[in-house]
Amino acid sequence: METRSRSFVKALIWSAMGLAIMALVGAVATGSVVAGGAMALINTGIGLVMYVLYERVWASIRWGRHV
Repeated sequence: METRSRSFVKALIWSAMGLAIMALVGAVATGSVVAGGAMALINTGIGLVMYVLYERVWASIRWGRHV
């Protein structure tokens, strides 16, 4: 089972990558760096919380594991 720290670090790295991509897509889609950046920050915040919860739930499920 993963530690909470490991799940959190993985989520932060994943979110940082997503933030950069979403900011670029948002800026291109809206024509505004500010609007694109705001969209990216909101999306990243929601995504970070959901990813941590998702990882923690799956870390507690034994199905499909070979010990």
